[in-house]
Amino acid sequence: MLRLTNITKTFPGVRALSTVSIEAERNEIHALLGENGAGKSTLIKTVCGVHLPDEGQMWIDGEIHAPASYHDALESGIALVSQEIQIVPEATVAENIMLDKLERFRGPFGIRWRDLEEAAAEFAQMVGLKVPLRDPAKGMSAAQKQLIQIAKALSRNASILFLDEPTSSITETEAGILFDLLRELRAKGVLVLIVSHKLEEVFAVCDRIHVLRDGEYVGNARTGETDERAVVRMMIGRSTRDVDLGILSPESDVPALEVRNVTRKGMADDVSLKVHRGEILGLYGLVGAGRTELARLIIAESRMESGSVLVNGEPARIRSVQDAQRTHKIGYVTENRKEEGLFLDFDVRTNLAVASWEAMRTGPLRAIDLSQERLDAQKMIDELSIKITDQNQIVGQLSGGNQQKVSIGRWLLADMDVIIFDEPTVGIDIGAKEYIHTLIWALAKEQNKAIILISSDMPEMIKLARRIMVFRDQRVVGEIDDINVEGAAEYATLSHRIGEYLA
Repeated sequence: MLRLTNITKTFPGVRALSTVSIEAERNEIHALLGENGAGKSTLIKTVCGVHLPDEGQMWIDGEIHAPASYHDALESGIALVSQEIQIVPEATVAENIMLDKLERFRGPFGIRWRDLEEAAAEFAQMVGLKVPLRDPAKGMSAAQKQLIQIAKALSRNASILFLDEPTSSITETEAGILFDLLRELRAKGVLVLIVSHKLEEVFAVCDRIHVLRDGEYVGNARTGETDERAVVRMMIGRSTRDVDLGILSPESDVPALEVRNVTRKGMADDVSLKVHRGEILGLYGLVGAGRTELARLIIAESRMESGSVLVNGEPARIRSVQDAQRTHKIGYVTENRKEEGLFLDFDVRTNLAVASWEAMRTGPLRAIDLSQERLDAQKMIDELSIKITDQNQIVGQLSGGNQQKVSIGRWLLADMDVIIFDEPTVGIDIGAKEYIHTLIWALAKEQNKAIILISSDMPEMIKLARRIMVFRDQRVVGEIDDINVEGAAEYATLSHRIGEYLA
């Protein structure tokens, strides 16, 4: 159904794709895999008319496919769920889902809003999106916005559906709903292609895997005829190590951060928790369960109605995000790097160093030491393997995964005592994910940091957290202590326990 031949695309200073050829048939779900910067997003955006290829040709059902814009691709029956959040913030959830179909609901007196909302509700239900459809989309979490985008794509009834990291911020439960939908679409003759870094999901739902490395097509394999280790070797040229990280032993009886009875309607309902230095505390739950909402209340991005926060056993009146960082040394790696985590129009060096500028000021004028800024930025670039042309490259030009590395690197440079990681490996490739897991562990084990980990990735949560608090309806509904999973049976048991709290 879809055939690409010798697709080549070059951006200033970077050859993103080099003579890539792929064939994909109807009634199959395909995965497109590779490290960050391998060319995955560039390839699907080329098929979707977002980028024009420098060389090569594309065919759909034997007919030449040469879209000059995304609108042309839509007319050809192609829909794309982009890795970047793309919604209209002021529009309602229902309007965003049906945004390109508003004319269908126009009556003699304007838009028939009730009919539009009923139509949107069908697709919201398909993806498990449980929010008021009349609420503005700007108030939704990153995961909820992701589900809005998926619902919008499904509403187009496309014959080819591209999904770029569709489960990056949603849990196994929401992902399971999505995968059932994709299987139904496959049975109806829809070609589905998924870009993902979650190999366990790829093997669960995909029929065939295609691999890119450094802009070149490495090869393909059927999921039933290969395994994760072989695919990883294709992606990065080596095997990864799935090591047991061991045990954490928090030293102090006084919590580095304590939350007492924090409440705000729609965000947190009488939530209390403690995290000690040298500990990784996991917060798990479905989309909208209250994990990210609690983090925003802690750092004063939103105001709590009641409750208190203690830092090192002392009451802390946190007035702003800047106050959380500078006065109380609490850092927050946001789940939504595009809208909140990065200055997309600024260079890599500025984005990495901005939270550390105060410590870099020297002399009577308190000017920033630019030499130190360059050294510190380069340290993070090297440690996180951020793929850039140089430190002056604009962050908005980077791939999604490399942008996420910059977002994390900023807070690692700032040397916080408490770090809240909200979906830290969203959009991160296998090699970088392995490094970031080891890094988070070392922050707790070797640097004695207090870590709060918010993740929708169950294997990641169980691997890193030694205590997990389960959230549902903005409340803590369960807690699991002393986690140290050594085998598949223990993992299955723990996953089942967490699932029971969410039921």
